[in-house]
Amino acid sequence: MSLATVFSRAQVGIKSPQVTIEVHLSNGLPSLSIVGLADTEVKESKDRVRAALINSQFDFPARRITINLAPADLPKAGSRFDLPIAIGILAASGQIPPDKLGQFEFIGELALSGELREIRGVLPAAVQCQNQSRALILPYENAYEAALVSDLEIYHCSHLLQVCAKLNGQEDLTRVTPENNRELSSVLKNIDDLSDVVGQHHAKRAIEIAAAGGHNLILLGPPGTGKTMLATRLPSILPLMTEKEALESASIQSISFQGFKLRNWKQRSFRAPHHTASGVALVGGGSHPQPGEVSLAHNGVLFLDELPEFDRRVLEVLREPLESGKIVISRATRQAEFPARFQLVAAMNPCPCGYLSHPNGRCHCTPDQITRYRSRISGPLLDRIDMHIEVPPLPLKDIQSATNKEESSETVRQRVAKAHQRQLERSQHVNSQMNTHDIKAFCQLDKTSRQLLEQAVTRLGLSARSHNRILKVARTIADLYAEEHISQQHISEAISYRRLDRGFN
Repeated sequence: MSLATVFSRAQVGIKSPQVTIEVHLSNGLPSLSIVGLADTEVKESKDRVRAALINSQFDFPARRITINLAPADLPKAGSRFDLPIAIGILAASGQIPPDKLGQFEFIGELALSGELREIRGVLPAAVQCQNQSRALILPYENAYEAALVSDLEIYHCSHLLQVCAKLNGQEDLTRVTPENNRELSSVLKNIDDLSDVVGQHHAKRAIEIAAAGGHNLILLGPPGTGKTMLATRLPSILPLMTEKEALESASIQSISFQGFKLRNWKQRSFRAPHHTASGVALVGGGSHPQPGEVSLAHNGVLFLDELPEFDRRVLEVLREPLESGKIVISRATRQAEFPARFQLVAAMNPCPCGYLSHPNGRCHCTPDQITRYRSRISGPLLDRIDMHIEVPPLPLKDIQSATNKEESSETVRQRVAKAHQRQLERSQHVNSQMNTHDIKAFCQLDKTSRQLLEQAVTRLGLSARSHNRILKVARTIADLYAEEHISQQHISEAISYRRLDRGFN
């Protein structure tokens, strides 16, 4: 046998397309060449594979070895092809039987000793492998991550010899399933509770509405009023993640440089980049496109503290993912698409010094300074934020007289989950994702409510997008009350959450 075929997986964004590795041995001067749009890391694998085979007491064929990675127009990068290349060489040279190779997919990096090392991005590969009804053989360190995919046959190993023993029928590898994956963390573990926030009932009400409908919001108030505390408690009141959402979020983390941690399984992400972050850090990029903060926050929360301190050009890159729920990164030789359906929470002070309208009267900012400060946030971006919430300073007596009767995150989350379920049953998505057709179908107003909304739009000079966002928020408020129709009270409350449209005072 001088030809062998082995299956593996590449990484292109969050997708993991199949790669067929064809190994051919022919007469001629001994050499090894890899073709098929292989990157530098892949071409270096020939040295790792040769050393691993020799140190594992296999014969390295003294023939001309040609390795084709098909399809030829698909970019291949990383060290994940070491194991399948080694298996292909052994099968083509008759050192292991080739008849069982079609039942498996192989992924893993080889050490010079033949040991297997973990790789990044194994979870998307496991999802695609399960769709092909093949078993997956991979390094021990990656096994429990891959086992998060239901109904996938997984075998982990720590050395090339174990893989070959399995293929020769001499040894059974340990099969990993979600049931024996004991490293998974419990849901909502170590999350800050909403009951920690004293007072601020208006702001708490607002983030409950935001959580129920998936709305973006901005918190406006002086320093020390609890804006960051409120933002960090938002994940604790969001509905529990579904299996599909959890796999999507975990897959993005798996391909990122930080990797996926099992303790984060089914935990909604909370990303809080510093205001010095670049546009590439937010949306992702690089010669081999990597996910940015907006994708790492997929199905979770992206928190931008001190919003006006971000570079305006950096903030503008958020406009596309806020609308489409995805980000497309294009480079000269490749293109990658990452999901980015996150909930944006921003916080800012009302003026440069932070104390506009504060009872202590410390603010001496001029109207021009306040205008310049606000202009750091463009109108189009502000238009995409559904709710603008004022978080005023609490009187000292209210803080000192605080009791332990604040609602817990669990209590609020139950209400949020019920409203969330109503939305899914009605339109298969949350209210913040409603399109124009959905708004016409599910946001009908009576005459009084319509007149109230028209007056607000005219007086505040709101855009058509802001008009629709008020309707979406009102629909969410009605869902929290389990009411089928939007009333004047719901519209009135939704309008009250457009604080920045009324200017600074």
